[in-house]
Amino acid sequence: MTDHFARPPAGGLAALRHSFVRRFAIGRFAAIAGWQMINVAVGWMLYERTGDAWALGLVGAVELAPVLLLMIVAGNAADRYPRRNIGIFAHAMLTLVATGLALVSAANGSLWVIYSLLALVGTARAFASPSVNTILPQLLAPAEFANANAWLSSTFQLAAITGPAIGGLLIALTGSATLAFALAAVGQVVFVVALSTMPVRRPPPATSRHRAGDVFAGFRFVRNNPLFLAAITLDLFAVLFGGAVALLPVFAKDILAVGPAGLGWLRAAPAVGALTMALVTTRLQPWQRPGRILLLVVAGFGLATIGFGLSRSFPLSMACLFLTGVFDNVSVVIRLTLEQTITPDHLRGRVSAINYVFVGFSNEFGAFESGATAALLGPTLSVIGGGLATLLVVSIVRAAWPQLFRIGPLHTLAARDLSSVSLAKEDRMVAT
Repeated sequence: MTDHFARPPAGGLAALRHSFVRRFAIGRFAAIAGWQMINVAVGWMLYERTGDAWALGLVGAVELAPVLLLMIVAGNAADRYPRRNIGIFAHAMLTLVATGLALVSAANGSLWVIYSLLALVGTARAFASPSVNTILPQLLAPAEFANANAWLSSTFQLAAITGPAIGGLLIALTGSATLAFALAAVGQVVFVVALSTMPVRRPPPATSRHRAGDVFAGFRFVRNNPLFLAAITLDLFAVLFGGAVALLPVFAKDILAVGPAGLGWLRAAPAVGALTMALVTTRLQPWQRPGRILLLVVAGFGLATIGFGLSRSFPLSMACLFLTGVFDNVSVVIRLTLEQTITPDHLRGRVSAINYVFVGFSNEFGAFESGATAALLGPTLSVIGGGLATLLVVSIVRAAWPQLFRIGPLHTLAARDLSSVSLAKEDRMVAT
């Protein structure tokens, strides 16, 4: 494996030359498109039935709770068992949940059943993230991480475009969310099949008895890596305050008056921007100053969010959401590549679980925060205030972690990341 570390950074179609990367990308595309259909259909169904922004905010809180409760369990499972198998289990659960939501929609079931199923969505995603997101780093050379992440981000964003658009169109044509939920279940099945064809990498047998302290090794790793801590903190608070996606049903119906089809396009607009940027990224050389880029794009995300909150024009709103996707994609690729590069494989599941809690917290609790502030202050002030708070977060992170501003190319960090090496030694000492 030493020759892998000597390779120059891969670009172009390098990662897609691996057949397992292609299968993974296709299956993940189907699963993400289905998940996006669930998001659009749930938001439309709840707002149609309640007319209350608070009901939309509760979706984030209900999905986040299982992630917080199961973070440690899911991360340790991903490091101790074949990650492919855990991913199959998680997406099989999502298949059942989507099917259940389709039945509830068809029968006009009660709200508590909908929220109960959404809690199961959070449970499945708690196990899916640390397992699915750490499969490819086991199979690729570190020099291929950034290129693979750029291509996977492209397929992710393509799914995030087509999923909401198709979901919104199906709702507009049928007047019901049932068919959108059913198609979402099919997407999960496709990913389960794709995962079943992936190579299996079983964790090496333990050379010593596991200790209780091993459970928290991921926390120690994050604590000892200020660059990674700064990156995920920036993402956490930026998306927490700057996310306007949860309020799109309100803007689509009450402010822009574009209906469910327009909601689908509004939901897809950030993904169009992210896909555009992701395709550009696959052709670029690695960022020479990724920390500076990260701070700039998060600030841009905040400004675009403010623009969306102020807009009363559908084209302008689409443009602002497009820009949030452009900026967010760069942030995601930098953060994910940083995580994969500096994290030893035996810790990737636990570190990925922590990272997902930060991401999940920012997305799901951000949805709750948006719904709550919109109920109190109105949707416009909620979105504008969130964008201003994002700009403040960028300033605080820049001051608190000045080393982030000076970081060099990400692919050069592996050999110099002494904190991850010392942590691996610490883990072995704890286990003995």
